[in-house]
Amino acid sequence: MMRTRPLKVALLGCGVVGSEVARIMTTHADDLAARIGAPVELAGVAVRRPSKVREGIDPALVTTDATALVKRGDIDVVVEVIGGIEPARTLITTAFEHGASVVSANKALLAQDGAALHAAAEQHGRDLYYEAAVAGAIPLIRPLRESLAGDKVNRVLGIVNGTTNFILDKMDSTGAGYQEALDEATALGYAEADPTADVEGFDAAAKAAILAGIAFHTRVRLDDVYREGMTEVTAADFASAKEMGCTIKLLAICERAEDGASVTARVHPAMIPLSHPLASVRGAYNAVFVESDASGQLMFYGPGAGGAPTASAVLGDLVAVCRNRLSNATGPGESAYAALTVSPMGDVVTRYHISLDVADKPGVLAQVATVFAEHGVSIDTVRQQGKDGEASLVVVTHRASDAALNGTVEALRKLDTVRGVASIMRVEGE
Repeated sequence: MMRTRPLKVALLGCGVVGSEVARIMTTHADDLAARIGAPVELAGVAVRRPSKVREGIDPALVTTDATALVKRGDIDVVVEVIGGIEPARTLITTAFEHGASVVSANKALLAQDGAALHAAAEQHGRDLYYEAAVAGAIPLIRPLRESLAGDKVNRVLGIVNGTTNFILDKMDSTGAGYQEALDEATALGYAEADPTADVEGFDAAAKAAILAGIAFHTRVRLDDVYREGMTEVTAADFASAKEMGCTIKLLAICERAEDGASVTARVHPAMIPLSHPLASVRGAYNAVFVESDASGQLMFYGPGAGGAPTASAVLGDLVAVCRNRLSNATGPGESAYAALTVSPMGDVVTRYHISLDVADKPGVLAQVATVFAEHGVSIDTVRQQGKDGEASLVVVTHRASDAALNGTVEALRKLDTVRGVASIMRVEGE
């Protein structure tokens, strides 16, 4: 039997995502009511520019006073899609204090203060859901938090930023340089006017922190995530990758150590074999590869951003939270019982592709190989090309720690025969 009194929803933000949330709530109102067991009503919309015309939204619902909206007391669910740290953090905690549950798409805030927000939700007996914070429309948070709750996740490897994947895909498929590919992404609307958060890996790092925390039942903050952008990736790097049967992606990698006592979370460009499922992810799409004990290998793929896809994830959370409100229950909260150590990047073990500019004369290869051996880094393959007294030397290692590799590179720079280190790229997915 359906309840006739509607559940009231406050919407914080009415930009690309927020406007789509409002549209879907209106156009799919009957379906949402049937799925929830009660109608849902948009009770207020907080914005910065009230004079802007917002199609399909009653102007009487629009307000610039977000604080007053979340304090009303009759609001059942607050949907936060304004982003950033403040005022979002204060508005969310205020919503909990006044009896509302929260659905958020705010990856930056959750990566920085997720533990405190979960604690506030638990204190007041309310829900905090955030499927839309990672990978847009792709169902990922809920599968990790609920579907795989009985399994042991060992690794999460993914492309979680559509802008960077579009740029790298263009560089790979057309031979374009970084700036040329970025200009195209900007012209097509895939990149912001200031793309720093995307291309320097900040966006992906926030998502990695959230994924690692859920996957490993351990608190992982944004500061725990190693971050390296992709602005230094060149056409020459792609040429080298192709010679190895690889391509280059900006990856978010969260993994459990072999002894199970620690975890790492990192974001950086990496070569991956063309045979790996992530290698075929093109354009602005996202994909996340999950490896666990019982389930084996799972891959989640789809649009990782955009108004409608992200709003789809928000509405999925809204339905779940509203159902909980009707049954006077709450869904899963934070699970951080494992409290594993988050290890630094220096402890990470992987393969490396190093390109060196060296003198083209006898004995150079032997000198370089000696340096690798002295630092405990085993060489897999070497390729050397030389002309007119100068040469390039490409070394691919077996698995080694990041700290050992850094020590090797520092020692190589001191050799008179090494003119410079052209590039260093990690090799993943094998």
